[in-house]
Amino acid sequence: MPKPHRDTIFVEDANILECQQHPGDQVILRLLAPEIAARALPGQFAHIQCDPALPMRRPLSIMRADANNGWVDILFKVLGEGTRQLAKRKTGELLSVMGPIGKPFESHQKYSRPLLIGGGVGMPPMVFLAETLRKVKGAYQPFVIMGSEVPFPFRPQPSKLMLPGLPNEVIAAMPLLDDWGIASRLASQQGYPGCFDGYVTDLARTWLDALSEAQRGEVAVFACGPHPMLEAVAKLAQEDQLPCQVSLEEFMACAVGGCAGCVVEVQTETGPVMKRVCVDGPVFEAAAVFPSV
Repeated sequence: MPKPHRDTIFVEDANILECQQHPGDQVILRLLAPEIAARALPGQFAHIQCDPALPMRRPLSIMRADANNGWVDILFKVLGEGTRQLAKRKTGELLSVMGPIGKPFESHQKYSRPLLIGGGVGMPPMVFLAETLRKVKGAYQPFVIMGSEVPFPFRPQPSKLMLPGLPNEVIAAMPLLDDWGIASRLASQQGYPGCFDGYVTDLARTWLDALSEAQRGEVAVFACGPHPMLEAVAKLAQEDQLPCQVSLEEFMACAVGGCAGCVVEVQTETGPVMKRVCVDGPVFEAAAVFPSV
């Protein structure tokens, strides 16, 4: 049987349209990559050659995709030599990019109050998912929570969208989401103005507790971020018996399923199996990856 990811991954020489430098060694690249932009879905990623001298590519989540204009946005944080070289690239240069890769998030209109939680470099898929849900007119009322212990890669602003049950002082939001009419709030333990002082899961619990039983029945959880955060999100979802999907962050070599270097244990009906994060994920059901939290 043909593999589901065959003939769906493209290699493009993507032109760098913009390179935005942000505090905390964070960078947003806008790449002209029409084939990838036309097919990308929330939760998928691109495998990028950071520099011609570095043979290994880096897997980076797609934050936005504009099929009509052919561009994708990539947010990353400088952590090693690859991302350090990528951050030095200039507007007008070409990058070899493979994508879109991976299993995306799956939404269902039965769950009309999706809760999107992104931590650190796990924020990009939540922006992409929020924008996609927004296009289904009137079907969803997303709430996005973002957490960071370095300055956010955007200038937070007081939200124009009020949310019952949250402390009045928790008002900082992502401007782009606010402009889209999507409620968002920010969490950090760094004392940033307007941000919730605590973990993203603490803020999520505050929001969930303010909902009626009927409203909680409309909630599905989507999350991307570091492993401890995802484990805490999975526990939160299990406590309220909420469906939950998580996007895993993992080191990768080939990113197309050949090397099996990014496998994780996943629980199935027939017992535990090893799944490749690159093509079997990166999105998994939280209960399958964190069965005992």
